[in-house]
Amino acid sequence: MSTDLMLREPELYFDSIHQELNNFLRDTFLTQAFANPLNIKKMATWRPAVEIKQNDKNYKVKVQLPGVKPEDINVEMDNDFMTITAEIQEETEKKSEEETNEKYNTSEFRYGKYQRTISFDKPIKTDEAKATYKNGLLTIIIPKQKFENKKHHQIEIKSE
Repeated sequence: MSTDLMLREPELYFDSIHQELNNFLRDTFLTQAFANPLNIKKMATWRPAVEIKQNDKNYKVKVQLPGVKPEDINVEMDNDFMTITAEIQEETEKKSEEETNEKYNTSEFRYGKYQRTISFDKPIKTDEAKATYKNGLLTIIIPKQKFENKKHHQIEIKSE
């Protein structure tokens, strides 16, 4: 029987646990606000889920914003940061007398403000970014800045 040495990177292991715990706490305790008679759900700011990919030329950022209208989404870019904000309002259309007397039993819908700030590890061309929105998914393509690879240069130090 052979025993293989398995390399472990504890920081990766703990990052995963940390992320799962954060998701659990956020989903558990922020969901409690939905049943709150004081309507705390409207005061919360949500962090939408993102997916970020990159290749040699671009970053591709996808953001889940279900139920948000495209005109209610704002994307701002500053240097190597991008901030996405959006808001979804609870429907307040005129209700029938029967609907007026309805009370929530359960509501897991998220109403309120969404915000996410993303930083990039390489310089980006903010003025050339393009965004599309379809079926609750915001997709942003951001070109990377090209910079020259500088040749290694050592500076001579002279004593005085």
